[in-house]
Amino acid sequence: MSNSSVLSTITDPKDLRNLSDEEIDTLAEEIRARIISATSANGGHVGPNLGVVELTIALHLAFDSPKDSFVWDVAHQGYVHKLLTGRNDERFDKIRKTDGLSGFLTREESEHDSYGAGHAGTCLSAALGMAVARDLNGDDEHVVAIAGDAAFTCGITLEALNNIAESTKRFILVLNDNEWSIAKNVGAMARYFNELITNPVYTRLHKDAESFLNQFPGGRSLIRLASKAKRDTKELLAPSSIFEKLGIRYIGPIDGHDVKSLVHFFEFAKESNEPVVLHLLTKKGKGFPVALEEPEKWHGSGPFDPINGLSNPTAPGSPPKYQDVFGKCLARLATADTRIVGITAAMPSGTGLDALQQAIPDRFFDVGIAEEHAVLFAAGMATKGMKPVCAIYSTFLQRAYDPIIHDVCLQKLPVLFCMDRAGLSPNDGPTHHGLFDISYLRCVPSAVIMQPKDEDELQDMMATGLAHDGPSFVRYPRGSGEGVSLKEIPIPIPVGKAELLREGKDFAIWALGPFVKEALDIAARLSIEEGLEACVVNARFAKPLDEKLLIKHAKTCECLVTLEDHVLSGGFGSAVLEFLESKELHIPVTRIGWPDKFVDHADSVSDLREANGLGKEEVYRKILSRFKIGGQTEPALAIYD
Repeated sequence: MSNSSVLSTITDPKDLRNLSDEEIDTLAEEIRARIISATSANGGHVGPNLGVVELTIALHLAFDSPKDSFVWDVAHQGYVHKLLTGRNDERFDKIRKTDGLSGFLTREESEHDSYGAGHAGTCLSAALGMAVARDLNGDDEHVVAIAGDAAFTCGITLEALNNIAESTKRFILVLNDNEWSIAKNVGAMARYFNELITNPVYTRLHKDAESFLNQFPGGRSLIRLASKAKRDTKELLAPSSIFEKLGIRYIGPIDGHDVKSLVHFFEFAKESNEPVVLHLLTKKGKGFPVALEEPEKWHGSGPFDPINGLSNPTAPGSPPKYQDVFGKCLARLATADTRIVGITAAMPSGTGLDALQQAIPDRFFDVGIAEEHAVLFAAGMATKGMKPVCAIYSTFLQRAYDPIIHDVCLQKLPVLFCMDRAGLSPNDGPTHHGLFDISYLRCVPSAVIMQPKDEDELQDMMATGLAHDGPSFVRYPRGSGEGVSLKEIPIPIPVGKAELLREGKDFAIWALGPFVKEALDIAARLSIEEGLEACVVNARFAKPLDEKLLIKHAKTCECLVTLEDHVLSGGFGSAVLEFLESKELHIPVTRIGWPDKFVDHADSVSDLREANGLGKEEVYRKILSRFKIGGQTEPALAIYD
């Protein structure tokens, strides 16, 4: 826990109102130091939180949380809010770790967290729903949506903007403009916001805002700040902002690091009788020079040296990350085939597509935080003979489910989806775990779903998908590979062909992805300790299954085990059961995977596996016991989960 003289006195947001201006400035410095200290040990979203320190302090000074609701887009910039709402304790020291605070906002964690999130573009719709519910209930609390400029590349945000003025008269939108999402913002909206803050024609301050601000000491200087570029341009000739076209009063730009100014503008917004947007300019990474210099790197970071910002060194000889293997392989494949293009939704470095960006920039496309558009964009390119590769995290691809079905799979278009973070993203928690993709994709006709056992097989699956005349999906985990050697030229795998890795007469273990190695270790141990001989299959495909090999094992083994890094409901094991039932093959089946729950955050994958019944020893014991039960079962389809 921090010993800071000012921060340590804040146990409730109301305590802020007892501070002098000088103490507020000191508090901001202490909060930044606290964030740097915690994230240097645990990793986390460094830049976004350093950029909203004054903004968050001002929100809590002007509004009354938890009566008034703050709805943060993505909510990864909620660290300051946590520190000001009674969570400046040992839980913050362990943020994103086992028994520590979440790296996002969750309703379960605090009454001050009015809405939970982990994906972009959600806050305007959610806040509007809360505001309309307030109106219907006859209540008087304020609802404040805080959205970064990157959120305006999301279709959901634009859909909400279209409805705000038609739905309520009391809505406050804070546009936190730092010009970055994870990478530099792209597209017309980014250019438009730049025009709003640089073009004198657009800079607006309404007369009633001027009158209101004049009531405060220093109000005239605030007016000059917000209208400094307006000069003598007549109001009649000034084009309205897009917000005003939609019935939302636009005021800005406003210095997002001036607490006193922010409080005054928030007080004005509270009294407004129509929806208001306050356009704030902030610096992502403010107070930490290295984060200011490299905003993309410091959007989210692993542990680092808090003095110089150097990342903790990787152990010598560590295997490459899956994302890096993907990126380098795609750049090589695209060099050899001019039809290959890469598409990302605001995550060039996070997906590894920055390798293609550097090698062949004309065939790299960052569409912003717009996953639906990314998939439709890929579908259009595929109709013209291109080979689009969509690199989108498993959890974010959920946002594009309809285009996957309606536009890609229905038309059987050759789009390759490379889904990083399939399985767990342990520090980020339930909004970022990729545990549902097999279920939501397996039911879609024409989808081919693959998962490699190692990084070299990832390359082969990329080649498989690019050679396939239809939609294909490759899911792979976050982090380092297995350390296997990498082929220079990947070799396509026959679609639906599993890999038999170990022969065995007693039972069969069918495993996917990172559990293949676990299966081999378990089979070896069972042989030594129990005299049981298990064959081990690297399934490789969740769809289509290797039906020929599965039928063989169903007829020759006493029981089957499936192992997957995915929820059991509708997953790979379910696919095996469905196939066996369709062929009237009666054999006991044990499915091992993630339970029907949202998995929390923790230090590591191994910690979460242990906590959810998937630790090495528990999996071993479960297989052993189920095999013994299976051996005694009458010939009938038996399911043991």
